[in-house]
Amino acid sequence: MEGTVKWYNRKKGFGFIIGEDNVEYFVHYTGLTQGTFIRDNDKVGFDAVETEKGKQAQNVVLLQKASEMAQGGAPQESFGEEEPKEEFGQEPAEEQKEEAAAEQPEEQKEEQPEEAKQE
Repeated sequence: MEGTVKWYNRKKGFGFIIGEDNVEYFVHYTGLTQGTFIRDNDKVGFDAVETEKGKQAQNVVLLQKASEMAQGGAPQESFGEEEPKEEFGQEPAEEQKEEAAAEQPEEQKEEQPEEAKQE
């Protein structure tokens, strides 16, 4: 069966998929095939399973990323691992800090405490 990820929380390890039958399926990280990472609005394929806790998606595979669908193009083939992207709230890479310092006006550079200049 195919469906669309309604929402998925990577930190908590679960979410929901809306199947092509318009039914919501619970998805747990253990139901993802190895190496599969899903995000909201991704198109996925999965096995629909009825459990004592309700309908669940298992053997989930990513068919198309939501970001690719937003671009209006066909799914792009990716070769190898994607470069890791910085998460919100992380410190910028050292090179970016140096570039940012170089772009600051001289007045702002002088106002920084000594500790900040020594980084």
